Amino acid sequence: MDTVYLNGEFMDADQARISPMDRGFLFADGIYEVIPVYNGVPFRLEEHLRRLARSLREVRLDDPLDGAGWRRLCEELVARNGGGHLSLYLQITRGVATRRDHAFPDPPVPPTVFMNTSPLPVPAADQPARTAGVAAVTLDDIRWDRCDIKSVSLLANLLLRQRAVDAGAAEAILIRDGQVTEGAASNLFLVRDGEIRTPPLSHHLLGGITRDLVIELCREHGLPVVECPLTAAELADADEIWLSSSTKDVLPVTTLDGRPVGDGRPGATWKILANHYIRFKRHLCGLD
Repeated sequence: MDTVYLNGEFMDADQARISPMDRGFLFADGIYEVIPVYNGVPFRLEEHLRRLARSLREVRLDDPLDGAGWRRLCEELVARNGGGHLSLYLQITRGVATRRDHAFPDPPVPPTVFMNTSPLPVPAADQPARTAGVAAVTLDDIRWDRCDIKSVSLLANLLLRQRAVDAGAAEAILIRDGQVTEGAASNLFLVRDGEIRTPPLSHHLLGGITRDLVIELCREHGLPVVECPLTAAELADADEIWLSSSTKDVLPVTTLDGRPVGDGRPGATWKILANHYIRFKRHLCGLD
């Protein structure tokens, strides 16, 4: 039985209970993080914890722990679940209120803190998504104006992702007022004329931990990368398109809206970046 953490206690997953009056249940009033773990080592943990703290500030929730406390908690939960390759999920809500009211509880109530893990498959070099790429579709970005907050309110993302699945695609790439923002559950890069481009940070997209790492690796290894607004027309005319996320690494998109991207195969620039990314991850997490 998997071990989870809930409000100060470790317990079997089937023993965890959360009140129906919890504001996370009633209003999706909370934030979350997903941290990949390789060989028992949380990947880019400090960066994830900084984003967690930022999300909490933006929704006016006090951080229940400091950085050292979160690190100890993450490490203990990983150890209790056997280490290895895991996806570590962390959620904080505004807690259990005495009545359903849109206004914050006054006085504040203790937050609900929940954490669990699940197995995380490590993508193989010959995985079809890497060797052949994935399909994506473009859809209107119907989400709210604070997509930079990693909120548990994900209904719009779910609906968009399901429309992609219904169309036989792996992801929906979102367009807002003619500008590319991100995927329903990923950040986005494109390559045109040898230059790697990604939309700049704004309230309309989440600052992805993997996105930041891709930019770091490009700069470290001399790959030209810029953060700049991208239009739907530029996306349609891209030589390469990539998706990045903490649990899927960096995936090439080879089909967009039913048409091939470039020559319909993972591009040369993606192959270079992917090799740098894999080497970085293997070294950092002891996978060599």
